[in-house]
Amino acid sequence: MSDRAVSVVRAGALTTVQDLGRTGHAHLGVPRSGALDPSALRLVNRLVGNPETAAVLETTVDGCAVRPRRAVTVAVGGAPCPVRVDGRPAAWGTAVRVAAGSVLDVGAAARGVRAYVAFGGGIAVEPVLGSRSTDLLSGLGPAPLVEETVLPLGPEPAARGAVVQGVVVRGPAARGAVDAPPWPGPPDELVLRIRFGPRDDWFTAAALRTLATRAYRVSPACNRIGLRLEGPPLERALPGEPASEGMVLGAVQVPPDGRPVVFLADHPTTGGYPVVAVVREADLGAVAQAVPGTPVRFTPTR
Repeated sequence: MSDRAVSVVRAGALTTVQDLGRTGHAHLGVPRSGALDPSALRLVNRLVGNPETAAVLETTVDGCAVRPRRAVTVAVGGAPCPVRVDGRPAAWGTAVRVAAGSVLDVGAAARGVRAYVAFGGGIAVEPVLGSRSTDLLSGLGPAPLVEETVLPLGPEPAARGAVVQGVVVRGPAARGAVDAPPWPGPPDELVLRIRFGPRDDWFTAAALRTLATRAYRVSPACNRIGLRLEGPPLERALPGEPASEGMVLGAVQVPPDGRPVVFLADHPTTGGYPVVAVVREADLGAVAQAVPGTPVRFTPTR
């Protein structure tokens, strides 16, 4: 293996390789996968000079630690967290240079849930169906990280000019040079815009009012497959369950206990519980950073 690689020193609770996902394969039963917070992935990639589609690490709650075999430019974003290189504090939310053999430690999230770690050149594991993303449901892509995993990196991107405090900077110093990149904070409340359907007729009018007006909370049982919610159950108007049918990102499926589940990146491509509504995709990035107990409101739109 090339010396352009990083080895895993501490894997964390759940650290996976993610890019923007493998879209277009639902007919094969393959979920979309990809980063739960795609805006954070795009920004850390831009900070190190990568294309926005490059693969990065997505950590969950307690971060991870890696050791590059060669010097590499790194950016950590997403959930705010402490960053250290060989035990010394380093910048979060901007590009830093990590020397060969040094340990980059991404600490536990101070707020939010998931941090994103980009390396100059991107993580160059073998793509599967056009994506390098780990899919926890189907098992496609690289396995979640464990200690001593070695991940190859692509070629270091060419440095491009950047504007820093009104001055054009070129060469290596330009890589990741951005004044105060706009990092949105983790949400104090999730407001999810929905469109009712396709199976809202399986629920009573009172249930639809409940979904549109009552507060829910994020359950500790959430994962990359779905956002599970605690709150008032939704009453069915029809008995039984519909025939299994296709599921989309953001589908609000309602199991027999009546408490809605919002499907996320690793969701199954089919399901047999009725879908009362679908969340706008633009609202799902904030879900990635919502800690258990976060209030959730659904807002119907047209």
